[in-house]
Amino acid sequence: MSLAARIDETVSDPHDGEAPVREASEKSAGAFRTIKEAADELDVPQHVLRFWETRFAQIRPVKRAGGRRYYRPDDVDLLKGIKRLLHGQGYTIRGAQRVLRERGLRFVQSVGRGEAVAAAPSLQDAEHEAPAATLPAGEGLTDGQRAVLEAALDDLRTCRAAIARLRLPPEPAADT
Repeated sequence: MSLAARIDETVSDPHDGEAPVREASEKSAGAFRTIKEAADELDVPQHVLRFWETRFAQIRPVKRAGGRRYYRPDDVDLLKGIKRLLHGQGYTIRGAQRVLRERGLRFVQSVGRGEAVAAAPSLQDAEHEAPAATLPAGEGLTDGQRAVLEAALDDLRTCRAAIARLRLPPEPAADT
């Protein structure tokens, strides 16, 4: 069966007088998804999927006349894996690209299906804070204000470290 025939079989056009388009939840697992259906399934805006296409060469939806995108089931699994790396595990785009390059497309798809888990991102792959801009002493803040802000910053760093520890997989229990 040709690709065009397969797309026509899985997505009907509501303007051609045929059967109405079914909801994404009603589609079979092997059905192609429009960008709207894929975005709804991933709970991200459509423009995010278009942006990811520019950053991840592995995302290649089928395009029909007029540039309309159709995502295959493997494309949706890849998108889910990328979302899990970026939003769930704190990878940067560059870090997620590195995972794709080093572990491969199938691995990231399996992450999207929940069959595999990527290791916690390294410092260079994780989102990290931008360097703080500092004012020369005596400009803008009093010593008391600076001390209060530094104490608050220390508290925030402690919280961030605690959150990072919570993201790590649990250590196996020692047999006693």
